[in-house]
Amino acid sequence: MLDKIMSILREEIIPAEGCTEPIALAYAGSKLRDILGGIPEKIDIYLSGNMIKNVKSVKIPNSEGMVGIEAAIAMGTILGDSKKELMVISGVDKTKLPEVKKYLDENRMNVLLYHGDVKLYIKLVGTLGEDQASIEIQNYHTNITEIIKNGEKILGQSCDDRSFVDTPMTDRSFLTMDLIYNTAKTIDINLIEPIFKKVIECNTAIAKEGLTNLYGIGIGKTIKEGIEEGVYGNDLRNNMAAFASAGSDARMNGCSLAVMTTSGSGNQGMTASLPVIKFCEMKNIPYEQLIRGLFFSHMTTIHIKTNIGRLSAYCGAMCASAGVAGAISFLDGLTLDQCSKAIETTLGTMSGLICDGAKSSCATKIASGISCAFDSYYASKKNRNLLFGEGIIGRDVEATIKNTGVLGKDGMLVTDKVILDIMVNNK
Repeated sequence: MLDKIMSILREEIIPAEGCTEPIALAYAGSKLRDILGGIPEKIDIYLSGNMIKNVKSVKIPNSEGMVGIEAAIAMGTILGDSKKELMVISGVDKTKLPEVKKYLDENRMNVLLYHGDVKLYIKLVGTLGEDQASIEIQNYHTNITEIIKNGEKILGQSCDDRSFVDTPMTDRSFLTMDLIYNTAKTIDINLIEPIFKKVIECNTAIAKEGLTNLYGIGIGKTIKEGIEEGVYGNDLRNNMAAFASAGSDARMNGCSLAVMTTSGSGNQGMTASLPVIKFCEMKNIPYEQLIRGLFFSHMTTIHIKTNIGRLSAYCGAMCASAGVAGAISFLDGLTLDQCSKAIETTLGTMSGLICDGAKSSCATKIASGISCAFDSYYASKKNRNLLFGEGIIGRDVEATIKNTGVLGKDGMLVTDKVILDIMVNNK
């Protein structure tokens, strides 16, 4: 069991520079170039609606403010290093950006909607002289399921969108809040400390950047200024919300600092970590307990998000907010039942918050999610919680998590299509 847990942590908590969807496109572009042996003369791009939604409005790091599908692929194709995976365009030679812009101006790419059921789907088909190659990615951001060159299949594997069981990722079906709570209490700190040390370092750095400089709407910086000006109280709740959202402000608006992701998302990785870090800092909680709290938060986020899937109309940062509610309850010495109730109250309040793509408003949603997480924790500390049968609240926390999964994965299918239609046809 412990081996599986460690495998999940290693699979889920990984570094990425920039929003993971455009970076996945840059990664695919760099692999396509490698397969063809040069920059493609033409690329047809097949993407799921959720990929289109999450790439449309977010700024690409190291690109001098470029936005969009074609820009992400051009960055990876011309300047990317595929061996770096989700760090594919870190440390690029910016003197070569004119080559990227020229490639874009030449209209060498054609974007098409993929009509299948896979929520995270990328297929690039490129030509170079007499050669043609294609690369396909499904379900998570670096999962290459097929490579074909000149009609010959170089790589092919099955990939099932309905679960992680048939993919190269470790099965998550055994996860429960009982297991997560007890493992957080007892796990050898030396096993998990190296992972979460990186989380603390990377995610704290980008949060501080977002608090210092103005990115996008700057909601984290705005809350911090409100605290300093006496508009907001200088309390745990507001400082946690400011710290978490500041990281997203920076990341969604082109900051090139890497973050440690969770469940395929930098916003989820920052949401699951930064409020917990700030909570421990302000309450003088020892370092070892911080590491255990981060373990609790991330594993809970992964558990909830697994039921929903990688991409959907459900805002993934709310899964992480629920993880934070449980984690800070855990760090304050609350019981398993109280931690579970805090998670349920957050899910019962914030579920249904839509994902309408990666952009500046991700940070404002995170601020709201963390405020709710704190309220849920404090209410649970006073043994006040939502009850079974109130909306999506189930008989226990596992039932509520399953209900959340049904809502996010099945119930919001039409919502997802409507969001994409609005975004594509917005005037």
